Amino acid sequence: MRLSPGDLAPDFELLDADEQPVSLMQLRGERVVIYFYPAALTPGCTTQACDFRDNLAVLKGADTAVIGVSPDQPAKLREFREKHGLTFPLLSDPDHKVLEAFGAWGEKKLYGKTVTGVIRSTVVVNGKGEVEEAFYNVKATGHVAKLLRDLKLAS
Repeated sequence: MRLSPGDLAPDFELLDADEQPVSLMQLRGERVVIYFYPAALTPGCTTQACDFRDNLAVLKGADTAVIGVSPDQPAKLREFREKHGLTFPLLSDPDHKVLEAFGAWGEKKLYGKTVTGVIRSTVVVNGKGEVEEAFYNVKATGHVAKLLRDLKLAS
């Protein structure tokens, strides 16, 4: 089920790249961009993660945190973070529970075939824990720039 603006964002607790628990509740009070991506260390996911990294100052300046979520294990997330200098939390959801709760897991087209997996998505949660924006089937390239425009953080 996809989320819509006004919905209460599902709370969650997942392990980060250092195997420390991170919950959405911990971030209550600030806007959080949660982006869901298929796999660390792949070209598209690297492009998207580096775009978030490169625009993190703009987001932080607007009291907006960034969290990346994928089905990868913490060790792979650690390698991804270190290889690309990522300075925001990367969370591990190997059983897809959070991905499913946010509507970011399901059927999609991949090279002309229907497969089940991560639907590249971004959900913006406001300080009250409500969905502010929800974007599904986003492109890895150019998505962060569009997100910044949609959030009125860039022209």
